[in-house]
Amino acid sequence: MTERRKSIHGSWSGRLAFVLAATGSAVGLGNIWKFPYIAGENGGGAFVLVYLVCIATIGIPIMMAEVMLGRRGRQSPINTMRTLAEEAGASHIWRYLGWMGVLAGFLILSYYSVIAGWALAYVFRAASGMFHGATAEGVLSIFGQFTGDPEKLLAWHTLFMVMTMIVVARGVRSGLERAVRFLVPGLFVLLLMLDGYALASGAFDQGLRFLFTPDFSKITANGVLIAMGHAFFTLSLGMGAIMVYGSYLPERTSIARTSITIAVLDTLVAMLAGMAIFPLVFLNGLEPGAGPGLIFQTLPLAFGHMPGGALFGALFFVLLVFAAWTSAISLIEPAVAWLVENKGMTRVHASVFAGIVTWATGLLTVFSFNLWSGFRPLSFISIFRNYTVFDLLDYLTANIMLPLGGFFIAVFAAWVMKRDDSVQELDMGDGAAYRLWYGLVRYVTPAAVLLVFLNVTGLVDFSDLLGMAK
Repeated sequence: MTERRKSIHGSWSGRLAFVLAATGSAVGLGNIWKFPYIAGENGGGAFVLVYLVCIATIGIPIMMAEVMLGRRGRQSPINTMRTLAEEAGASHIWRYLGWMGVLAGFLILSYYSVIAGWALAYVFRAASGMFHGATAEGVLSIFGQFTGDPEKLLAWHTLFMVMTMIVVARGVRSGLERAVRFLVPGLFVLLLMLDGYALASGAFDQGLRFLFTPDFSKITANGVLIAMGHAFFTLSLGMGAIMVYGSYLPERTSIARTSITIAVLDTLVAMLAGMAIFPLVFLNGLEPGAGPGLIFQTLPLAFGHMPGGALFGALFFVLLVFAAWTSAISLIEPAVAWLVENKGMTRVHASVFAGIVTWATGLLTVFSFNLWSGFRPLSFISIFRNYTVFDLLDYLTANIMLPLGGFFIAVFAAWVMKRDDSVQELDMGDGAAYRLWYGLVRYVTPAAVLLVFLNVTGLVDFSDLLGMAK
């Protein structure tokens, strides 16, 4: 019974604190550029509808399952999975699901911190007017010189990791909760300010049409798979962050309502970001499909040619820093919690140790953009022929570890955990709402995540299969 388990790390003060923390974990750099871009390229409003269906059938059920496991175990993901496997009479091998989540979060933060360092640096570059009147070649040169300097990248990577570990070292309520109570509302305020700026730009209607005009002719099977994958990845599932945050959740808080709220807020951020970004892109005749380059190359060019561009450009990169910061503290929290539980460390010592190891691993990414830019460690494998160390880390975590983590979370929650235990923990009764969740997480969600895994890893080429079917 969960009443006999208490987290030694403390707990959130209430439902709002958990919603803010989990929303902060879910909202990241991908929300700012990826969702608007893939929506526009795959049918606009039609894709948004498909995406919302995927959020309801994949994202929310797995989030509920992960939060449920975390709250029942009340420990780090590793110890939670060991405890719950024992409770269910299942194999101890399930603890490796916890290990995979913790490792995925650690590896993701090692390179995420480097990219977040770019955003930190660009706050000052934008505010100083560096992009004012710059040409496309000039902006590209600024970016190339910056990423080509390992000392600069190292300095900003170090600063961001220090910011992250200061928050984590202060604990659940004094650190994590206090930070997200400021950062997440601040993120929404910045988004609304940037939307107001875009509204006055003269191209707001064009941006809205790009994002929300339904074009069902662009909806393909591959587009549906993209929607499924993003619905899973956007909520930070499968990496232990939501599980460990769930372990701090008060007993009587509704897991279903909070999961739905978090999914809605995460989607709202993505849409608000698109409404802020694409009017500026179209107004300046720029390419909306620039991917990650949209942030550090296309948008600086747009801000450099608009009234007030230095101020609003700086605000945009502050927004990115906020989004990255709230995600970063959730990525390292599972490892810190495990060190406290298993190695007898204080919270501060565990944070320092985990931070230093993560920072050192981040050097692999720092050097991938300069000193080691020509190094291809797995060039003898065709699919990885052109992958740098950074590319390999990104592929391993996003394409393999996270989908597998989400798949096995669903399997454990619906096939291994005792039904009575999940009924008790979700506290919805055994009615229609519970049976709907149970059916989704038992059958639909694992199948969907498996399809995403096969698609993103390239193990199955669905486009070829569809061509054969035709």
